[in-house]
Amino acid sequence: MKMKNRAILSLGSNLGDRLMNLHTAMKLLTANAGELTINSSIYETEPWGLKEQPDFLNMVVGIETELSPQQLLSEIKYIEDELLREKSIRWGSRSIDIDILFFNDLVINSDILTIPHPEIANRRFVLVPLAEIFPDLIHPVLKKPVNSLLVNCSDPSEVKLFEQQKIIV
Repeated sequence: MKMKNRAILSLGSNLGDRLMNLHTAMKLLTANAGELTINSSIYETEPWGLKEQPDFLNMVVGIETELSPQQLLSEIKYIEDELLREKSIRWGSRSIDIDILFFNDLVINSDILTIPHPEIANRRFVLVPLAEIFPDLIHPVLKKPVNSLLVNCSDPSEVKLFEQQKIIV
């Protein structure tokens, strides 16, 4: 029997039917990567980095998976392709964006994968939904709980509750 790993992912969409894109991504994650165990509410957020684009819907999900971090990344790229994500300019609009925030307590720094995600502490659109479901989770590099990272985050972006969400696909 393979070991179950816990991964925490960030999902975002600002093109097309944003809500449907998030729901479809969750269904595809369940079908291809593992069991979704928890999800945050959905938040509407202003774009980060490149401001001249539509607002995003963002959320965080927890998943139990038998995949390795690299296998999970491959499945995520497949799902992004299925949802017609186009590789455009950095921080540009996209139908779906899925990032691995954490994978167990691993710290990985490779050419293709960095875990924990290096920008967690700098992005309110990640920290707000993350703190909703994992407030006491300790960041394995920064050695601080998520709720502390949120309190100390310098990102001024507005993050508004869009849809209270407690549905696991």
